[in-house]
Amino acid sequence: MCYSAVAFEDFLRLHLEHEATIDIEAYEKMYSERMERGGIKTTKAMDDAAIRHGGNLAKLVKEWRTRQTAELEQELFKQAKRLADAERALKVKETKKALNDQRISSTKIDQIKVRIADLKREEPKERDSRIFPGVHSTVIVAEAGKRLLRPMRYGCRPAGKPSLYDIKYPGTYNARRDNLEGFWKGQFGHSHGIMIATKFYENVDDGQGGNQVLEYVPRTGEPMLIACLWSHWSDPKGNEPDLDSFAAITDEPEPEVAASGHDRTIINIKPEHLDDWLNPEGFLSHLQGILSDKRHPYYEHRKAA
Repeated sequence: MCYSAVAFEDFLRLHLEHEATIDIEAYEKMYSERMERGGIKTTKAMDDAAIRHGGNLAKLVKEWRTRQTAELEQELFKQAKRLADAERALKVKETKKALNDQRISSTKIDQIKVRIADLKREEPKERDSRIFPGVHSTVIVAEAGKRLLRPMRYGCRPAGKPSLYDIKYPGTYNARRDNLEGFWKGQFGHSHGIMIATKFYENVDDGQGGNQVLEYVPRTGEPMLIACLWSHWSDPKGNEPDLDSFAAITDEPEPEVAASGHDRTIINIKPEHLDDWLNPEGFLSHLQGILSDKRHPYYEHRKAA
Protein backbone atom coordinates (compact mmCIF):
# COMPACT_ATOMS: atom_id res chain seq x y z
CA MET A 1 0.00 0.00 0.00
CA CYS A 2 3.05 2.33 0.05
CA TYR A 3 2.29 3.57 3.54
CA SER A 4 5.55 5.53 3.54
CA ALA A 5 8.15 6.85 1.12
CA VAL A 6 11.31 8.91 0.97
CA ALA A 7 9.99 11.74 -1.18
CA PHE A 8 12.00 14.40 -2.97
CA GLU A 9 11.06 17.52 -1.03
CA ASP A 10 13.60 20.09 -2.25
CA PHE A 11 11.15 22.08 -4.38
CA LEU A 12 13.94 24.49 -5.37
CA ARG A 13 15.82 21.66 -7.05
CA LEU A 14 12.64 20.17 -8.50
CA HIS A 15 11.91 23.57 -10.02
CA LEU A 16 15.19 23.41 -11.93
CA GLU A 17 15.26 19.73 -12.84
CA HIS A 18 11.65 19.47 -14.00
CA GLU A 19 11.04 23.01 -15.28
CA ALA A 20 8.15 23.38 -12.86
CA THR A 21 6.96 26.66 -11.36
CA ILE A 22 6.85 26.79 -7.56
CA ASP A 23 3.35 27.66 -6.33
CA ILE A 24 4.64 30.08 -3.68
CA GLU A 25 1.12 31.15 -2.75
CA ALA A 26 0.18 27.55 -1.91
CA TYR A 27 3.28 27.07 0.26
CA GLU A 28 2.70 30.36 2.08
CA LYS A 29 -0.95 29.47 2.67
CA MET A 30 -0.01 26.06 4.10
CA TYR A 31 2.65 27.48 6.43
CA SER A 32 0.38 30.33 7.53
CA GLU A 33 -2.39 27.87 8.41
CA ARG A 34 0.09 25.80 10.37
CA MET A 35 1.02 28.87 12.43
CA GLU A 36 -2.63 29.82 12.98
CA ARG A 37 -4.33 26.46 13.45
CA GLY A 38 -1.63 23.83 13.89
CA GLY A 39 -2.31 20.26 12.82
CA ILE A 40 -0.46 20.50 9.51
CA LYS A 41 2.47 18.11 9.22
CA THR A 42 5.38 18.71 6.88
CA THR A 43 8.78 17.12 6.40
CA LYS A 44 11.93 18.77 7.68
CA ALA A 45 13.28 18.62 4.14
CA MET A 46 10.39 20.71 2.83
CA ASP A 47 10.81 23.20 5.67
CA ASP A 48 14.55 23.43 4.99
CA ALA A 49 13.82 24.17 1.33
CA ALA A 50 11.42 26.92 2.40
CA ILE A 51 14.14 28.51 4.51
CA ARG A 52 16.58 28.39 1.59
CA HIS A 53 13.94 30.02 -0.59
CA GLY A 54 13.90 32.99 1.77
CA GLY A 55 11.29 35.70 2.09
CA ASN A 56 7.98 35.04 3.83
CA LEU A 57 8.37 31.26 3.51
CA ALA A 58 11.58 31.33 5.53
CA LYS A 59 10.01 33.68 8.09
CA LEU A 60 7.00 31.39 8.63
CA VAL A 61 9.13 28.27 9.05
CA LYS A 62 11.59 29.94 11.43
CA GLU A 63 8.75 31.30 13.58
CA TRP A 64 7.15 27.86 13.74
CA ARG A 65 10.44 26.21 14.72
CA THR A 66 10.96 28.78 17.46
CA ARG A 67 7.48 28.04 18.80
CA GLN A 68 7.99 24.28 18.57
CA THR A 69 11.33 24.48 20.37
CA ALA A 70 9.80 26.46 23.23
CA GLU A 71 6.92 23.99 23.60
CA LEU A 72 9.27 21.01 23.53
CA GLU A 73 11.54 22.58 26.12
CA GLN A 74 8.55 23.06 28.40
CA GLU A 75 7.59 19.42 27.94
CA LEU A 76 11.20 18.39 28.57
CA PHE A 77 11.15 20.22 31.91
CA LYS A 78 7.84 18.53 32.79
CA GLN A 79 9.18 15.05 32.00
CA ALA A 80 12.46 15.72 33.84
CA LYS A 81 10.46 16.60 36.96
CA ARG A 82 8.33 13.47 36.53
CA LEU A 83 11.49 11.36 36.29
CA ALA A 84 13.04 12.96 39.36
CA ASP A 85 9.84 12.43 41.36
CA ALA A 86 9.70 8.79 40.29
CA GLU A 87 13.32 8.14 41.24
CA ARG A 88 12.81 9.72 44.64
CA ALA A 89 9.74 7.56 45.20
CA LEU A 90 11.63 4.41 44.20
CA LYS A 91 14.26 5.07 46.85
CA VAL A 92 11.50 4.83 49.43
CA LYS A 93 9.45 2.00 47.95
CA GLU A 94 9.25 0.24 44.61
CA THR A 95 5.74 0.72 43.20
CA LYS A 96 4.22 0.03 39.79
CA LYS A 97 3.35 3.71 39.32
CA ALA A 98 6.87 4.90 40.08
CA LEU A 99 8.38 2.31 37.75
CA ASN A 100 5.97 3.30 34.96
CA ASP A 101 6.67 7.00 35.49
CA GLN A 102 10.40 6.33 35.39
CA ARG A 103 10.15 4.29 32.18
CA ILE A 104 7.74 6.60 30.36
CA SER A 105 9.46 9.85 31.30
CA SER A 106 12.89 8.48 30.36
CA THR A 107 11.59 7.47 26.93
CA LYS A 108 9.87 10.80 26.38
CA ILE A 109 12.96 12.75 27.43
CA ASP A 110 15.05 10.93 24.82
CA GLN A 111 12.41 11.52 22.14
CA ILE A 112 12.04 15.22 22.96
CA LYS A 113 15.80 15.75 22.86
CA VAL A 114 15.93 14.21 19.37
CA ARG A 115 13.08 16.45 18.17
CA ILE A 116 14.73 19.58 19.54
CA ALA A 117 18.05 18.60 17.94
CA ASP A 118 16.28 18.01 14.61
CA LEU A 119 14.71 21.47 14.70
CA LYS A 120 18.16 23.01 15.11
CA ARG A 121 20.12 20.61 12.88
CA GLU A 122 21.36 21.92 9.53
CA GLU A 123 22.97 18.74 8.19
CA PRO A 124 20.36 16.84 6.11
CA LYS A 125 19.46 13.23 6.86
CA GLU A 126 17.39 10.80 4.83
CA ARG A 127 14.63 10.66 7.44
CA ASP A 128 14.04 14.38 6.85
CA SER A 129 12.28 13.49 3.57
CA ARG A 130 10.25 10.50 4.70
CA ILE A 131 6.50 10.96 4.44
CA PHE A 132 3.63 9.06 6.03
CA PRO A 133 -0.13 9.39 5.58
CA GLY A 134 -1.24 12.78 6.86
CA VAL A 135 2.06 14.50 6.01
CA HIS A 136 2.31 17.15 3.30
CA SER A 137 4.66 16.50 0.40
CA THR A 138 5.61 18.32 -2.78
CA VAL A 139 3.67 17.10 -5.81
CA ILE A 140 4.07 18.01 -9.49
CA VAL A 141 0.75 18.96 -11.10
CA ALA A 142 -0.15 20.97 -14.21
CA GLU A 143 -2.28 24.03 -14.86
CA ALA A 144 -2.86 25.43 -18.34
CA GLY A 145 -0.35 22.92 -19.65
CA LYS A 146 2.48 24.12 -17.39
CA ARG A 147 4.11 22.11 -14.61
CA LEU A 148 3.55 23.36 -11.11
CA LEU A 149 5.00 22.36 -7.71
CA ARG A 150 2.46 22.37 -4.91
CA PRO A 151 2.36 21.05 -1.32
CA MET A 152 -0.36 18.45 -0.72
CA ARG A 153 -1.32 16.13 2.07
CA TYR A 154 -0.60 12.44 1.54
CA GLY A 155 -4.07 10.98 1.97
CA CYS A 156 -6.71 12.14 -0.50
CA ARG A 157 -9.99 13.70 0.63
CA PRO A 158 -12.09 13.90 -2.54
CA ALA A 159 -14.00 17.09 -3.24
CA GLY A 160 -17.56 17.01 -1.98
CA LYS A 161 -16.88 14.55 0.83
CA PRO A 162 -17.17 15.50 4.53
CA SER A 163 -13.98 16.03 6.52
CA LEU A 164 -14.84 12.92 8.56
CA TYR A 165 -14.09 11.00 5.36
CA ASP A 166 -10.46 10.89 6.51
CA ILE A 167 -11.46 8.84 9.55
CA LYS A 168 -14.01 6.67 7.77
CA TYR A 169 -11.61 5.83 4.94
CA PRO A 170 -8.06 6.04 6.37
CA GLY A 171 -6.55 4.15 3.42
CA THR A 172 -7.11 6.84 0.82
CA TYR A 173 -3.40 7.60 0.62
CA ASN A 174 -3.34 4.88 -2.07
CA ALA A 175 -5.62 4.49 -5.09
CA ARG A 176 -5.97 0.99 -6.50
CA ARG A 177 -5.66 0.94 -10.27
CA ASP A 178 -8.56 -1.48 -10.59
CA ASN A 179 -10.79 1.11 -8.94
CA LEU A 180 -9.71 4.24 -10.83
CA GLU A 181 -12.87 4.31 -12.93
CA GLY A 182 -15.04 3.50 -9.92
CA PHE A 183 -14.19 4.95 -6.52
CA TRP A 184 -11.71 7.43 -8.03
CA LYS A 185 -13.69 8.47 -11.11
CA GLY A 186 -13.88 12.06 -9.86
CA GLN A 187 -10.08 12.34 -10.01
CA PHE A 188 -8.97 9.86 -12.67
CA GLY A 189 -8.87 11.66 -16.00
CA HIS A 190 -9.23 15.02 -14.27
CA SER A 191 -6.58 15.80 -11.64
CA HIS A 192 -3.28 13.94 -11.90
CA GLY A 193 0.03 14.45 -10.15
CA ILE A 194 3.49 13.00 -9.68
CA MET A 195 5.36 12.39 -6.43
CA ILE A 196 9.09 11.88 -6.88
CA ALA A 197 10.60 9.42 -4.42
CA THR A 198 13.74 7.34 -3.97
CA LYS A 199 12.34 4.60 -1.70
CA PHE A 200 9.03 3.23 -0.49
CA TYR A 201 8.05 1.08 2.46
CA GLU A 202 5.50 -1.69 2.98
CA ASN A 203 4.21 -3.71 5.92
CA VAL A 204 4.52 -7.45 5.24
CA ASP A 205 4.01 -10.65 7.18
CA ASP A 206 7.22 -11.79 8.84
CA GLY A 207 6.19 -15.44 8.54
CA GLN A 208 5.86 -15.83 12.30
CA GLY A 209 2.47 -14.28 12.79
CA GLY A 210 3.90 -10.79 13.12
CA ASN A 211 4.68 -7.83 10.93
CA GLN A 212 7.83 -6.33 9.50
CA VAL A 213 8.56 -3.20 7.47
CA LEU A 214 10.44 -3.66 4.21
CA GLU A 215 12.25 -0.92 2.33
CA TYR A 216 12.15 -1.04 -1.50
CA VAL A 217 14.69 0.75 -3.70
CA PRO A 218 14.96 0.71 -7.52
CA ARG A 219 18.11 -1.17 -8.51
CA THR A 220 18.76 1.46 -11.19
CA GLY A 221 19.07 4.14 -8.52
CA GLU A 222 16.77 6.42 -10.52
CA PRO A 223 14.13 8.48 -8.69
CA MET A 224 10.63 7.08 -9.11
CA LEU A 225 7.93 9.12 -10.85
CA ILE A 226 4.97 7.87 -8.83
CA ALA A 227 1.62 8.36 -10.53
CA CYS A 228 -0.88 10.11 -8.24
CA LEU A 229 -4.41 11.47 -8.16
CA TRP A 230 -5.28 14.62 -6.25
CA SER A 231 -8.26 16.70 -5.25
CA HIS A 232 -8.99 20.24 -4.07
CA TRP A 233 -11.41 20.14 -1.12
CA SER A 234 -13.42 23.07 0.22
CA ASP A 235 -15.73 23.14 3.22
CA PRO A 236 -19.20 24.16 1.98
CA LYS A 237 -19.87 25.72 5.40
CA GLY A 238 -16.59 27.61 5.42
CA ASN A 239 -15.61 26.33 8.86
CA GLU A 240 -12.49 24.46 7.77
CA PRO A 241 -9.58 25.53 5.54
CA ASP A 242 -9.28 24.33 1.96
CA LEU A 243 -7.20 21.20 1.45
CA ASP A 244 -5.18 19.86 -1.48
CA SER A 245 -4.47 16.16 -0.98
CA PHE A 246 -3.28 13.22 -3.05
CA ALA A 247 -3.10 9.46 -3.34
CA ALA A 248 -0.42 7.28 -4.96
CA ILE A 249 -1.74 4.80 -7.52
CA THR A 250 -0.90 1.14 -6.90
CA ASP A 251 -1.14 -1.84 -9.24
CA GLU A 252 -0.62 -5.58 -9.16
CA PRO A 253 2.78 -6.29 -7.56
CA GLU A 254 6.02 -6.53 -9.45
CA PRO A 255 7.29 -10.14 -9.26
CA GLU A 256 10.09 -9.31 -6.81
CA VAL A 257 7.68 -7.35 -4.58
CA ALA A 258 5.20 -10.24 -4.59
CA ALA A 259 8.03 -12.63 -3.69
CA SER A 260 8.87 -10.44 -0.70
CA GLY A 261 5.33 -10.82 0.61
CA HIS A 262 3.45 -7.73 -0.55
CA ASP A 263 0.49 -7.64 -2.93
CA ARG A 264 0.68 -4.10 -4.41
CA THR A 265 3.29 -1.86 -6.04
CA ILE A 266 3.25 1.86 -6.83
CA ILE A 267 3.18 2.81 -10.52
CA ASN A 268 6.50 4.31 -11.62
CA ILE A 269 5.73 6.02 -14.93
CA LYS A 270 8.22 6.67 -17.71
CA PRO A 271 9.60 10.22 -18.07
CA GLU A 272 8.31 10.48 -21.65
CA HIS A 273 4.75 10.13 -20.36
CA LEU A 274 5.05 12.85 -17.72
CA ASP A 275 3.25 15.68 -19.51
CA ASP A 276 0.54 13.43 -20.94
CA TRP A 277 -0.13 12.13 -17.45
CA LEU A 278 -0.20 15.59 -15.86
CA ASN A 279 -2.55 16.91 -18.57
CA PRO A 280 -5.21 14.17 -18.80
CA GLU A 281 -7.12 15.42 -21.81
CA GLY A 282 -7.29 12.16 -23.74
CA PHE A 283 -9.41 9.04 -23.45
CA LEU A 284 -9.21 7.01 -20.25
CA SER A 285 -7.85 4.14 -22.34
CA HIS A 286 -4.85 6.32 -23.22
CA LEU A 287 -4.24 7.08 -19.55
CA GLN A 288 -4.52 3.40 -18.69
CA GLY A 289 -1.96 2.77 -21.40
CA ILE A 290 0.47 5.16 -19.68
CA LEU A 291 0.02 3.23 -16.45
CA SER A 292 0.58 -0.08 -18.23
CA ASP A 293 3.74 1.19 -19.92
CA LYS A 294 5.37 1.81 -16.54
CA ARG A 295 9.01 1.36 -15.57
CA HIS A 296 10.17 -1.97 -14.11
CA PRO A 297 13.50 -1.15 -12.45
CA TYR A 298 13.54 -4.21 -10.13
CA TYR A 299 12.85 -3.18 -6.56
CA GLU A 300 15.48 -4.50 -4.20
CA HIS A 301 14.24 -4.87 -0.66
CA ARG A 302 15.60 -5.18 2.83
CA LYS A 303 14.22 -5.00 6.32
CA ALA A 304 13.88 -1.36 7.28
CA ALA A 305 16.03 -0.10 10.14
